[in-house]
Amino acid sequence: MSKAYDTLLLQEPSKHILLVTLNRPEAANAFNTIMAQELYDLFETLALNAKDIRAVVLTGAGDRAFCSGGDLKERNGMSDADWQAQHLVYERMVRAIIACPLPVIGAINGAAYGGGCELAAALDFIYVSQTARFAQTEVRIGIIPGAGGTQTLSRAVGERRAKELILSGRVFDAKEALDWGLANEICPPQELLPAVLKLAESIANNAPVAVRQAKQAIHKGLQMGLGDGLAFEIEAYNRTIPTHDRREGVLAFNEKRAPKFKGE
Repeated sequence: MSKAYDTLLLQEPSKHILLVTLNRPEAANAFNTIMAQELYDLFETLALNAKDIRAVVLTGAGDRAFCSGGDLKERNGMSDADWQAQHLVYERMVRAIIACPLPVIGAINGAAYGGGCELAAALDFIYVSQTARFAQTEVRIGIIPGAGGTQTLSRAVGERRAKELILSGRVFDAKEALDWGLANEICPPQELLPAVLKLAESIANNAPVAVRQAKQAIHKGLQMGLGDGLAFEIEAYNRTIPTHDRREGVLAFNEKRAPKFKGE
């Protein structure tokens, strides 16, 4: 990905991996309108034409914060109409991230408050630094989570825990995030990004069509009853059968060599 953004730093640390860094460290990587627009643009681009990218890693610049939520300095004094217009951009952003067909993994390197917590919960899964802290603080300023938090956090930690966290706005730490199901693993700060990138490489080495179909089957299936979910799974499975990668995977297994997947 060669496109340049003002608030996002894009890197390709290894083949097929896109590292996206929220790059407003002077504002604890808080969302402003530009960042939300750029995230929307990036993930829409990935959905339409990912080129050779097979996995995305999302992290924050610096060691203080992953994302501290919406930039309240930018929002100070906004009219109701301006606030709602800006929030439409946030809504489109989070929907684009959730709908991204590629695996999107979080390396949560610090505070993830408000919209930052919502962003973390919207990813496929996250590894977190020992220093990471989370909170849905919206009720403390007179609003509620509006970038998916009431839905994604409850799906990650359960309804009763999500109610406790969202209604109180309290801060919770990395171990609690792990214990409750929001985080998959805790890493020392200096080991976080290498661990996530290693995992992303492992995913990217698998058959891209199969990875995408598996992600979709899991996500969509959980929105359905079991019977409909099983039927959707078979539809996703059948899309992998006529692919080059399915034939290559079986051939490589029988020839006792590593497969060379093309994403076709």
